[in-house]
Amino acid sequence: MTRSADLLRFNTCGSVDDGKSTLIGRLLYDSKSLMEDQIEALERSADITGAGQINLANLTDGLRAEREQGITIDVAYRYFATPRREFIIADTPGHVQYTRNMVTGASSSNLSVILVDARLGVIEQSRRHACIASLLRIPHLVVAVNKMDLVDWSEERFLEIRAQFEQFLPRLDMKDVAFIPVSALNGDNVVDPSPNAPWYGGPTLLGHLESVHIGSDWNLSEFRLPVQWVNRPNNPKHAGLHDFRGLSGQIAGGIVRRGQDIMALPSGFTSKVREIWTLDGSLREAFAPQSITLVLEHDIDVSRGDMLVDPAALPGAGGDLHARICWLHPRPLQAGRKYFLKHTTQTVQAVVTAIEHRINVATLDAEPGAPELAMNDIGEIRVRTSKPIVYDGYASNRLTGSFILIEQGTNATVGAGMLHPPAETAQPEYRDFVI
Repeated sequence: MTRSADLLRFNTCGSVDDGKSTLIGRLLYDSKSLMEDQIEALERSADITGAGQINLANLTDGLRAEREQGITIDVAYRYFATPRREFIIADTPGHVQYTRNMVTGASSSNLSVILVDARLGVIEQSRRHACIASLLRIPHLVVAVNKMDLVDWSEERFLEIRAQFEQFLPRLDMKDVAFIPVSALNGDNVVDPSPNAPWYGGPTLLGHLESVHIGSDWNLSEFRLPVQWVNRPNNPKHAGLHDFRGLSGQIAGGIVRRGQDIMALPSGFTSKVREIWTLDGSLREAFAPQSITLVLEHDIDVSRGDMLVDPAALPGAGGDLHARICWLHPRPLQAGRKYFLKHTTQTVQAVVTAIEHRINVATLDAEPGAPELAMNDIGEIRVRTSKPIVYDGYASNRLTGSFILIEQGTNATVGAGMLHPPAETAQPEYRDFVI
């Protein structure tokens, strides 16, 4: 197999028993992505249907409770590759009480696959997951109308469900939406085209996943490099690098080239890029999401938690933040609580100063006056940090525009947040202490 050109992260979601885990199992099985021992384990398992078919859902439903109840509870990740592309799949739960798990699995996805039972049509949970995908700014959406074999592969039923979903689409900020009729149990239109749907002329699910364009999903116009590590080799074998000082991290946005002007924030010191290094050697340029080490012309003061940016495209900075948050913890979020806020490579103390409203994730309507946010709730909050952070709005950069809240004392991750862009009239606070 040739090396795949790029990596697509996608998640599956939908209501309980819509066939999410079976669909992933069918993708892996029919694309020949399973090892022999995995197939043998499935054949030996007690979960074989009366018709003698392997229960492909067991490839992702690994918890005993999941197999007993026939539902997905935790997020399961699977990797596979074809000659055209590599994939990481997140099988996320469908039940409303596991909304937080769906948010966790979808937060890094390029594409979301929402399954709709052809017998039931578009239900509230279908709309809820479409809303969450929109809130998370997932660029691509596939509506897989599953169990088409149970409605005799009716074209009229497929078009009816498509019309139901399209009525709801204007409320979502999603421009790339595809509809595919499938039968996950039998494999129709999953990897191979189905002879049962001659009226459907589009690609199979795998064909769409292999061809969807994701190159423009990254923000390539504004360079951002959160510094993870100051690289100073001290191994005796690297004696020739005794004066080497590199700034390592993953590019969160934009493109960087040799000779380019660079600014370190929040200090405001400037320099130029002298060298760009990766594991494979020196580069003339690099782009998101590559992991690199930059060597600058000057030894300016930069440490973990700082961010290297293009001086011509500065991010926002401040300590008063406006954000949308998904609450993940059984103990509800209340105004006045103190937490650690982890943003890119730095962690600061923070306090939630206000809860503005709760969001109805089935309709995207605001519900003002909420005194707290319970587990699985999504709402708008105000946060004050102990020192300014450098950030972008989540809509323009999903890496520099996101954060998590960590409970002090237990170190439990209790919330996942998406930052709104700074107000245009606000002056970035790092300008106050540029040297």
